[in-house]
Amino acid sequence: MDDVRETVEFDGGILVGHDGSECAQEAVRWAAALARRAGLDLHVLRAWSMTTAPRPATQEPGYVPPLTDFEQAVHDELSRHVAKIGIDPSVDVTCHVVHRPPARGLIEAAAHAQLLVVGARGRGGFRGLLLGSVSDQCVHHAPCPVTVVRTGAATPLPAELDEEPAATAP
Repeated sequence: MDDVRETVEFDGGILVGHDGSECAQEAVRWAAALARRAGLDLHVLRAWSMTTAPRPATQEPGYVPPLTDFEQAVHDELSRHVAKIGIDPSVDVTCHVVHRPPARGLIEAAAHAQLLVVGARGRGGFRGLLLGSVSDQCVHHAPCPVTVVRTGAATPLPAELDEEPAATAP
């Protein structure tokens, strides 16, 4: 990487935000399944800052690596997370990283997306809220439709709910 990206542009497809949380992993799983069914490209984006980036391999005591090393570390970590999901190979997946606050990075990148997908809760501290601050900002300000995926929402219904109710005698 030659310089640190602050914006990303792509033409169409599904954009999904990822912050390293399990909720983000579920959002990517959900978005990947939709992308496969709809024949759309999948773009996975992580917005980062110095405080949220993994430490690059070049960091040593007394030496602070350049921002490009941090960006590469973020991209490598995001790519590993996405690879763990096992997305259908027929889906064209691209991982993007931007040096931006998360909500701003997602909203700006969603300019040409057909759908923005985010997890309901990320790594923030207020666990009692239904939506995290990033998902809330995306719902209110994104330039495209937004889907919010809740942790555990993708689990199938129990088998007993799938059965037909028993007929009652008159």
